[in-house]
Amino acid sequence: MSKHVGELPKQYDPKVVESEVKTLWEENQTYEAVKKAKSRNPKFYFLDGPPFPSSDQPHIGTSWGKVLKDTVIRYKRSRGFNVRDQPGYDCHGLPVELAIEQKFGVKTKKEIESFGLERFITECKRFSETNSAALTRAFQDLGIWMDWDRPYMTHQDSYVESGWWGFKQAASKGLLEHGQRVVHWCPQDETVLSDYEVALEYKIVRDPSIYVKFPVEGKQDEFVLIWTTTPWTLPSNVAVMVNPDFEYARVRSGRETFILAKERIEEVAKASGQTMQLLESFPGAKLDGLVYRSPLESLVPAQRNLKNAHRVVLSKEYVVLGEGTGCVHSAPGHGEQDYEVGVRYGLPVLMLVDDQGKLTPEAGKYSGKPVRDANPEVIDDLKSLGMLLHAEEIEHRSPACWRCKTPLIIRATDQWLIRIAQMKDAFIKEVDSTLWIPEWAGAVQFKNWLEALRDWVISRQRFWGTPLPVWVCASCGKRKVIGSKQELLENATSPTDLPTLHVPWVDKVKFRCDCGADMTRVPDVMDVWFDSGGASLACLGYPNNPSNTKYWWPADFIVEGRDQVTLWFFALLKSGMVTMGKVPYKTVLMHGFALDSEGREMHKSGGNYVTANEVTEKFGRDSFRYYVLQTTLWEDLRFSWDAVKQYSGDLSTFWNTYVFASTYMSLDKFSPRMSLKQLTRSLRPEDRWLLSRMHRTIKEATTLMEEYKIHEAVRKLKTFLVEDLSHTYVRFIRRRTWVEKQTRDKLAAYTTLYTALKAALIMLTPITPFLTESIYQHMFRNAEPKLPQTVHLLDWPQFDEKWISDSLEEEMNATKDVVSTVAVARMQKAMKQRQPVPRIVVATDSKRVRKALKTYSTLVLDQANTRTLTSTDRAASSKYEEPARFAKAEFADGAVYVDLKLTKSELAEGLARDAVRRMQQMRKEMDLKVDSYVNAYILAPSANAANLLKGKRSYIAGEVRAKQLTITTKREQTKVPYYTKAWQIGSETYEFGLFEKTRLGGKSTAKQ
Repeated sequence: MSKHVGELPKQYDPKVVESEVKTLWEENQTYEAVKKAKSRNPKFYFLDGPPFPSSDQPHIGTSWGKVLKDTVIRYKRSRGFNVRDQPGYDCHGLPVELAIEQKFGVKTKKEIESFGLERFITECKRFSETNSAALTRAFQDLGIWMDWDRPYMTHQDSYVESGWWGFKQAASKGLLEHGQRVVHWCPQDETVLSDYEVALEYKIVRDPSIYVKFPVEGKQDEFVLIWTTTPWTLPSNVAVMVNPDFEYARVRSGRETFILAKERIEEVAKASGQTMQLLESFPGAKLDGLVYRSPLESLVPAQRNLKNAHRVVLSKEYVVLGEGTGCVHSAPGHGEQDYEVGVRYGLPVLMLVDDQGKLTPEAGKYSGKPVRDANPEVIDDLKSLGMLLHAEEIEHRSPACWRCKTPLIIRATDQWLIRIAQMKDAFIKEVDSTLWIPEWAGAVQFKNWLEALRDWVISRQRFWGTPLPVWVCASCGKRKVIGSKQELLENATSPTDLPTLHVPWVDKVKFRCDCGADMTRVPDVMDVWFDSGGASLACLGYPNNPSNTKYWWPADFIVEGRDQVTLWFFALLKSGMVTMGKVPYKTVLMHGFALDSEGREMHKSGGNYVTANEVTEKFGRDSFRYYVLQTTLWEDLRFSWDAVKQYSGDLSTFWNTYVFASTYMSLDKFSPRMSLKQLTRSLRPEDRWLLSRMHRTIKEATTLMEEYKIHEAVRKLKTFLVEDLSHTYVRFIRRRTWVEKQTRDKLAAYTTLYTALKAALIMLTPITPFLTESIYQHMFRNAEPKLPQTVHLLDWPQFDEKWISDSLEEEMNATKDVVSTVAVARMQKAMKQRQPVPRIVVATDSKRVRKALKTYSTLVLDQANTRTLTSTDRAASSKYEEPARFAKAEFADGAVYVDLKLTKSELAEGLARDAVRRMQQMRKEMDLKVDSYVNAYILAPSANAANLLKGKRSYIAGEVRAKQLTITTKREQTKVPYYTKAWQIGSETYEFGLFEKTRLGGKSTAKQ
C-alpha cells in the first residue's frame, strides 16, 4: 500500500457512502471489534429507556432520542470507556393489548376471556417481538450501535423474575399494602391508571353544570345548595363539605330558603335567574353536622338507611370560592379529596359504578347505564322532584386514558400499593445527588413532582403484564409473596411445568396454606412502569447475577424526552429507592418533543407524521443525525424539510473540505511523516491560527460533550469545519498547495491542514459516523497504514493550551474584517475581486487591527489582491477621500481605501485571472483529474487583449496545467477536437479551447 493520503470521491452521495460503510461494518464486524477493544477499560453504564413496541416504525422523536444515545455511547468509547449499551423494549401493557384487541375484533375483558387467554397472551408476545425486531432494524439502519443481539425485554421470564424480586423487597420492608383507594379508572380498558399516567392526556368535554337543592332535615322549604358537573355521582352522595372560615348565608328566593357561601350569592343568582334576599350570614363552622336528606333517596336504594351520612362536614383544604356555591357535594367513592375528608369523619364509601363504568343495581333506576349516559336522566329526575335550581352545560378539560382516549372516571377500588409517600424526604435527598441536564428539569420540575409524592398504586386489572406475585388463601386470608421462579416451584403443589411466567399459566399454580386450604394468585398484573422502573437492575440480571450488578450499578447516564420526568425517570427512582435505598442513575438528560413545523404533535391521522426513514431516504442517515443533534436538547424540535436540506448542505461542505485536501495531498503524495514540532519554523501565522482554533475547539467541544451539551458541541464543530477550515484556511492556502515543488512552506500547510482535519474527523465521528468512516477509509488509513481498522478506534483528540493563542485569533478576526470590507469597497465601484489593485490603505486607530495587518500582512496582500498595503490614523485619511481614485468602505474599527488607478500590468493580471477561472471551470466540465495536462488556446477579441494575456502566458499555463497554450486573435484550423466555449469577460467575448492527450496503444485520443 502506498503510504500517502488517499483521494476521496469528488461528490458526496450519502446513499453510496452509507451503503458502502454499512457493508464495511458488517463484513469487518466493526461494532464487535470496537466493543471488544474497550472491554477492559473503565466502565460506563448507559441505561436505555425502553420504548413501547406498539408500532413497527419509530416516531421521529424516538429516533432523535436514539441518535442522542448513540452519540453519547460513541463519544464515551472514544474517551476510553467500556460502555454498557444494551437496548431495551417495554413489551407489556395496554398498547399491545389494544393492538391485539383491534386485530381480532374484541373490545372487553370478557370478550378477551372468551377469545382465550392463552391465545391472547401468545398473540401479545408475538406482536411485541415482531415489532421489537422491526424497530431494531430501523434503529440499526440509523447507525445506532447498541447490543442489538441481546436487548432486554420486559416480558422475558428473567426480567419478570427481577420484578418479582423487587416486589418482594417492598413486602419484606413493610411497604406493601392492599386496600381501598380512590383512583382514576378507564372504563374501556377496565383498569386503574396512576397519577402520572392521568397527567398525560386531557380532552375538552361538554358536561352538565347544575345547581341542586339538598333538603335540610326538619326544615320546610330550606335547602343546602350545591353545584356539580357530574350528576351521575349524586346517587353516591354522603355529605356536603363547607369551609369553616368562609362566611355563609341563608337567602330567600320566593318561598324557598337556600344555604350557600355569601360571596357566591350574586353569581349563583345571575346564573339561575333567581332573586335572592339575604336573611342572615354566619361562619361556615356553624354548619358543622347539619343534617339533610338525599334528593334522590326515593329513586336510589343505596341512599336509604345510610349510617353517619347526609350531613355537613368541614374542610379548609378543598372548599374554594372560585366556582359553585361554597357547598361541595361529597361522594367519597368518586373523589380523592372526598375520600380523604370522609376518612377523617368516618363517612361511608358509597361506590355505585362497576369496572365498565356502568351504574350498579344499588343505583336503582339508573342501574346498567354508563355514567355519562345517566346524566340527563338524573337531571330530569331532579327537576321532576323539585330539587333542581338550574342546569346548563360547560366546556372544561377532563382526563382521558392516554392509550384508548376514553374519558376517565374516579372510583374507589381495592388495589395493591407500595407506601412510598413516607419516604419523600429521602427521595428528594437522593435526587439532589443527581446531575440533571438541563439543571432546572431536576431542580424545579422533578422536585415539584416529588413534593406531591403519593403511594405507588402498582396493580393493574389487565392480562399482558408481569403477574402480581401474591398468593392468597381463600379460607384464612393469609398471603404469600413470591420473589423468583425457583421459589414459585418450591412452593407449588401443582403444576410445575410453566412455559412462561404469565397469565393464565401462572394462575394455574396453587400453594398449600398452613391452614390446609389452597392459595391462589391474585388476578392483577403490575403497572408497566414498575416493569420499566426496575430496568437498571433487571437488565443486569439481578438478583441472579449480583456481582455483575455490583460492578455496573447504578447507571451512569440516562436520556429520554421531557414527558419521562414524571414517567420513566420517576419510576426508576421509585424502584431504586424501594429496592436498594438509592437513586439508580447518576446523570439524567432530558430532551424535548419532536413536533411538526407548526409546533403540533405528529399524528398519522393528522397527516403530519414523519418517520426517520422518510428523512434518510431523501437526505441520508447522517443528515438526519446531524440535523436533530444541533437542536437545543431540552427544547422542542420543530421538524422542517427545508432545515434538513440546509444541514445536509453542511455535510457536503464538510466533504468538499476533505476532498480539497485529499485531492492535492494525493497528487503530491503527501504523507504526515513530519510533525508540527519539526516544522515549527516553517509555520505561517495563519497555520498557527488554525492550530489555535483546532485546540480551542477540541477543548470546548470536549467540555460540552462531558456536560452532555451535545447541540453546542455540534455547533462548535460546524464553526470549525465550515468557517475556520472551509471558508477561511482552505482559501488562504490554495496558492501554497498549487506550487509544484515540495517546499517546507507547502509541507507546513499540508501538515497543519491534515492535523486539523484528522482532529475534526474524530470529533465528528459520534455525530455523523457514516461520513467520517468513509473519509477515514479513503483518506487517512492510506496515509497511515498503522491506524486501526475503523475511525471508531481512534482516541478523542487532546488539546494543548500552548497552541491556543487569543491574540492570533483576535487578529485573524480583525484581518477578516479588513478583507471583507475591501470586498465591499470593490463591489461599490464594480471592481472585480480578481482584479489586482496597486494599493489598499487601512485607516484605523485600533491597535488590534494594526497589529493584525503586521501579523497577517502577506495574507492580507493575497486575499485583498493588492500589491501594497499601508495603514494610517483615521484623522490622517482625508487625503484618500477621492471618489474618482479610491473606493471606500467602513468597518467597526475604521475604513479601507482601494486604489482604482490600474497599470497595464495590473490589467493584464486581472484579465489573466478571469481567463484562468473560465478555463478551470471547463476542466471541471471535462471531468479532468487535477494532475491532467492539456493543450489550450485563447481566441482574444482584440490585439490589445491578446497582448495583455501573452504577458501572463506562464501564469495561465501553470494554473490550467497547459503543455501548449496558444493566444491569438485569429481562428486557426486544427484536426484536434478541442472542447471549446465562449465566455463574456467585461464587454468582450473570448473563446477558450482545451484538449487532453492520453496514450492508448500508441494513438492519440482526445477527452472532450
